[in-house]
Amino acid sequence: MILSRSSRNGLCTLQRTYWLREMTWRTCPPTCWVRIPFCAHSTWDTAGSRRRRLMVAAGAGLGVCTILAYGNHHRQGAKAELPVPTPTPSFPRFTREEVARHHNEANRVWVTYGSEVFDVTDFLELHPGGRSKILLAAGGALEPFWALYAMHKQEHVQEILQEYKVGELSPEEPPPPSPDDPYANDPPRHPALRVNTSKPFNAEPPPELLSEYFLTPNQLFFKRNHLPVPVVDPETYRLCIQSPSGQTLSLSLQDLKKNFQKHEVTATLQCAGNRRAEMNTIQNTNRLGWSVGAISNACWGGARLRDVLIQAGYQPGDEGHVSFEGLDKDHSGTVYGASIPFKKAMSPDGDVLLAYEMNGEELPRDHGFPLRVIVPGVVGARNVKWLARITVGPEESKSHWQQKDYKGFSRSVTWETVDFSKAPAIQEMSIQSAITEPSPETSVSPGELTVKGYAWSGGGQRVIRVDVSLDGGKSWQEATLTGEEQLPGRAWAWKLWQLDTSVPAGTKELNIVCKAVDTSYNVQPEHVGPIWNILGVLNNAWHRVHVCVGEN
Repeated sequence: MILSRSSRNGLCTLQRTYWLREMTWRTCPPTCWVRIPFCAHSTWDTAGSRRRRLMVAAGAGLGVCTILAYGNHHRQGAKAELPVPTPTPSFPRFTREEVARHHNEANRVWVTYGSEVFDVTDFLELHPGGRSKILLAAGGALEPFWALYAMHKQEHVQEILQEYKVGELSPEEPPPPSPDDPYANDPPRHPALRVNTSKPFNAEPPPELLSEYFLTPNQLFFKRNHLPVPVVDPETYRLCIQSPSGQTLSLSLQDLKKNFQKHEVTATLQCAGNRRAEMNTIQNTNRLGWSVGAISNACWGGARLRDVLIQAGYQPGDEGHVSFEGLDKDHSGTVYGASIPFKKAMSPDGDVLLAYEMNGEELPRDHGFPLRVIVPGVVGARNVKWLARITVGPEESKSHWQQKDYKGFSRSVTWETVDFSKAPAIQEMSIQSAITEPSPETSVSPGELTVKGYAWSGGGQRVIRVDVSLDGGKSWQEATLTGEEQLPGRAWAWKLWQLDTSVPAGTKELNIVCKAVDTSYNVQPEHVGPIWNILGVLNNAWHRVHVCVGEN
């Protein structure tokens, strides 16, 4: 080991060279030693590689946890077969008062987690939720915020956070009080759901159950929450709509039920991340690994948004965007929000609802009780739940989820080059289909075989055909479609499909593939690779299931 120390431009330069490919030390500010893992076969550009690591963490929604790195990096080749033990740096001790005072006096952002102290200043501008979220914890503990955003409590996130470490709390310091669980009042869920994250709750039904019902049972309908489920008193609930004059129209749940005609619309909702797990096998996006179940279908009942907006004073010929805000919020009071084009909201054929019923029942809490927006043919992210406020204006919602999420990018776009302002927010979805039976890697017998699945297209386009192949796309058969007939341009619901076929004796395996076609003859792309993107959204490639064939 070679150890040298020098001083330049007020920075303490600590250079440690290990003949070990897994790590190297970089120039750091005083009391902060930073370890950057790298591949022995990589060629690194200093600024670019640092920014890449930072942006990958930011895109994954990792919050106050990424890599702090300074100075120049000079890669040292691996010259020893046996690794040298890594020394453990000694860190200064601080009291909680000193952490808070350092933040106030030195204009740095220090936080604590457990008994450790971290300087996260250099992540402020990269945080996907904005610098305001980090500043809420400045000078204090991360625990209350990580209780809300529980995706931070993962091993790799904790490892990355260590790169920020600048000190430890004095042993005399008491631990922070245990934060109240913001998810303690979430509703119970069906045990059959496959959970992706529990806090916030995100789960999908098993594929074999998904295709059993044209109308997905409420308890099996996929759950996509961004924040804790709010507790809402229907008696005191009010929906506020800003009128063109600037006044506010306030409507109770009873006002919506009594003063506006009830309409019913059968519509499929699909998360933009549906089938992201397939993209993650190519390159991990560090986002929810949805399988094929982030999609469901229901009959929604409620008042037409068009009628309510006209009551508020808007006219069909107006332009702009309709923005929605929910009652779900984080520690800073930031609520979930999204918007749709005004033209869609006001179209008599758009069928946009302010829904208070789902499959003939009161809207469940997980699905937006007492009121949510249903925007047929549009990505699930715009169907805001627990609706609190509606505004109309010339611009889209300023919400993070409208501006810096749920957008599609080229395979060539990286976290270094991404510019969210250059991509439109996802609205209407692409043609989609998936196989729900048989399950991947199961075994079937020669003879009769039934293949099942779903197909759906956004924008009201009707699915007209689903083609199924048992040999990876060499030969094809046409599946039988089932589902309600819907009006042209208003086919908001999915089609379930089924192929009854046979497996010849002697067959060893099946590579089952499906692809759908809609009324505009839009067809799914053949492979996932070319449509991979950093957010892992809009995967509508041919769906593939490999099945082994065993003898009877």
